[in-house]
Amino acid sequence: MIIGGRAFKNYTYVMAIINLTPDSFYAGSRRTCDDVLFATEKAVKDGAAIIDLGAQSTRPGYAEISAEQEISRLEKPLRLIKEKFDIPVSVDTYFEKCAAFALSAGADMINDIWGLTHDSGMAATIAKYNASVCIMHNATNKVEGDLWQNVLSFLKHSADIAIGAGIDRDKICIDGGIGFAKDREQNFELLNGYDKLHTLGYPSLLGCSRKSMFGGLPEDRLKPTVEATRVAAKKGVLFVRVHDVKENAKAIEEVYNG
Repeated sequence: MIIGGRAFKNYTYVMAIINLTPDSFYAGSRRTCDDVLFATEKAVKDGAAIIDLGAQSTRPGYAEISAEQEISRLEKPLRLIKEKFDIPVSVDTYFEKCAAFALSAGADMINDIWGLTHDSGMAATIAKYNASVCIMHNATNKVEGDLWQNVLSFLKHSADIAIGAGIDRDKICIDGGIGFAKDREQNFELLNGYDKLHTLGYPSLLGCSRKSMFGGLPEDRLKPTVEATRVAAKKGVLFVRVHDVKENAKAIEEVYNG
């Protein structure tokens, strides 16, 4: 996969979560303009290959903010990071307006939790900027019936939207959407069969860092997150999106070095 002119292949890379929000479910991921450069520097030092900026919490029960509010939270931190660091930056948004701003300000990828289906112009905007995209499975209501049929059909449709809009095939990755429209059992079914996503012909991203499927408090979920990263690395997942870069990068290295 190509992101920001860089090729990612034959490994499992760490995408570092940096949330520009006051209400993300894991307090340790929340950043402001005052500490975003420090957080980015630490992530890079610890082994992050990509930074993922989020300006809206999408935790269960979240209260949606507007695209304008996302932009106001994102504008200065994004520019600071792009000025100071030579690392690809992904922006987590499902608003086309926010995506257009982010890409114009130097972002390299859009991470869309609605798989290009929320805003009809999203795919065209990403194509316009020759950017990369991560398309995630999601649904308004909990998935019923065959989990894999639901996930794979949604992702195929979203990928077809991307290709149809002119997004390069080698700039697309897919995310099964752990924690979105799925119960705990479904989340683990998805995790344990994650390589089934590869039947669609695109690289994958796993995002389950410190999520409620692991039980307990967010602060106590590092160990199971690292174990999930090990599973991802063994299955050939291209990216893991995590809060704790150093620990997950170490786990990946151990898997690949055997």
